[in-house]
Amino acid sequence: MEEICNTLPQHTSGWSKERLTLYKYQGYWNVRELVEGAIMAQKTFKAKPNNLFLCSCPKTGTTWLKALAFSILTRETFNASNTTHPLLTTMPHDCVPFLEQDLKKIQDNQIKNSDALQLVATHLPYASLPQTILASNCKIVYIYRNVKDVIVSNFHFIKEAFKIPKEEASFEDALGEYCQGISLSGPYWDHILGYWRASMERPETVLFLKYEDMKSDTTSNVKRLAGFLGYPFSIQEENAGVVDNIVKLCSFENLSNLEVNKSGKHRSEEGYEIENRIFFRKAKDGDWENYFTYEMKEKIDKLVEEKMIGTGLVLK
Repeated sequence: MEEICNTLPQHTSGWSKERLTLYKYQGYWNVRELVEGAIMAQKTFKAKPNNLFLCSCPKTGTTWLKALAFSILTRETFNASNTTHPLLTTMPHDCVPFLEQDLKKIQDNQIKNSDALQLVATHLPYASLPQTILASNCKIVYIYRNVKDVIVSNFHFIKEAFKIPKEEASFEDALGEYCQGISLSGPYWDHILGYWRASMERPETVLFLKYEDMKSDTTSNVKRLAGFLGYPFSIQEENAGVVDNIVKLCSFENLSNLEVNKSGKHRSEEGYEIENRIFFRKAKDGDWENYFTYEMKEKIDKLVEEKMIGTGLVLK
């Protein structure tokens, strides 16, 4: 593993004050730990048809998608309106494991609960998914978002995670790297296109969701998500407010104000800590307008239009 990583192209980010080094593996960039996790998953992970994958690029709505999918699949066990629901005391990332980081946990769960549906998340590009996922016809849900809001969210996340002083972090430099495709799990447009093509070829197993559409009509999209996952809501459940309760439980307003997400730490048992609060910044559409100059906007819009030509996808 170490020999492979040592041969990969590397990039140490200047705007992060050289606290972030990315490695390029199979055409995308990531931190060394996640590259190693991806390689291990490709070598050893054996997917089962009852695995359900939540896929995304970082900062595109992953936390929200995890909370919604977890609540949908566990609603017979955990009522979303109850004060004992796991999401009230456990952040979504600890409810749904990541393939690149929690491989052993996922594999152990497969052995212990071989017949149970299992949610697994990943930031891997479609082309880098373990082949057993595709061979098993596992269902895949992919979420994407306006590229400019993703860039802003990514900028703040890295700044907070690596404790980079506000006055030392240059948004312009961060944007420049993103435009070069140098970002966590990037290039972002390649990441989107891989899953978009898969959704065109295999719509029965790949659901393609847009974050902004989910925000504008959350209820309809939650019902669509539940149906795709094989857990559709019954008329009785809808009339009883089950869908509304899940939407409310998983809302940014609710999750961001929970004590676990305001003061808790993520992965502290693994020797490093990320504060839960940085996964809940704003969840606001159009926040990019507070950061982009006209020239910056024109640059990224032109680049994305070139990358997305012929797809009909809009990332503005």
